[in-house]
Amino acid sequence: MESNLDAREHIRYLKVQSMSHTGDDLHSPNYLSWRKLQLSRAKLKASSKTSALLSGFAMVAMVEVQLDKGTSVPDYMLVAFAICTTLLVAVHMLALMISTCILPNVETVCNLHSIALVNESPHEMLHWYIEIAWSFSTLFGLLLFLIEIAILCWVKFYDLNKAASWSACIILIPVLIVFIAFAIHFYRSLVTHKYEVTISGIRELEILKESLEQNNREQPQNATANTGSFYSSDMA
Repeated sequence: MESNLDAREHIRYLKVQSMSHTGDDLHSPNYLSWRKLQLSRAKLKASSKTSALLSGFAMVAMVEVQLDKGTSVPDYMLVAFAICTTLLVAVHMLALMISTCILPNVETVCNLHSIALVNESPHEMLHWYIEIAWSFSTLFGLLLFLIEIAILCWVKFYDLNKAASWSACIILIPVLIVFIAFAIHFYRSLVTHKYEVTISGIRELEILKESLEQNNREQPQNATANTGSFYSSDMA
């Protein structure tokens, strides 16, 4: 196990070294864009896998559910089941389409392991599409999937036992509340983290600017002092 970890660390070190040999500093704008590229790649991969899985489950649930003409399930519940299933599949298919179209272009640049070629990736230009796919696949898609489970339990067990339908809905209500609370907390924490990183970057730029201005003020003084000493030595 330790040898495998050492091998992975060595490979990662070689990749970083090969990137640094391209002439790009780790604090350069290209390296920042490279980090965004890796994040976009991870989001697209997670979005494609989640969307394909959940949309398949929704289609199976809609096909396998058995309803008779004489069922006592309310009509509004059947309409809600049809609408929710259609929205669930449509949202995940849209996220899957975006991920499938953008991911090959991102993967091509990532596999080159060169920061100098990061501008050839479309992740900056298609940033909003990546965020839409990520939001549809994780936030809206999972929310619709939880609602789909509640409606499916109601439609499936309504004729057999209404208590089972109510039990499923009662159990899913706190789960849905926790899900929404976690989503809000996660996105607020992410925004706060990005804000703190931006503020620290601005402070570093201000410190760098002050140091450059101080160096520019000291250089003419040193030049004047050197000139004065040069003339004094000539006169002596």
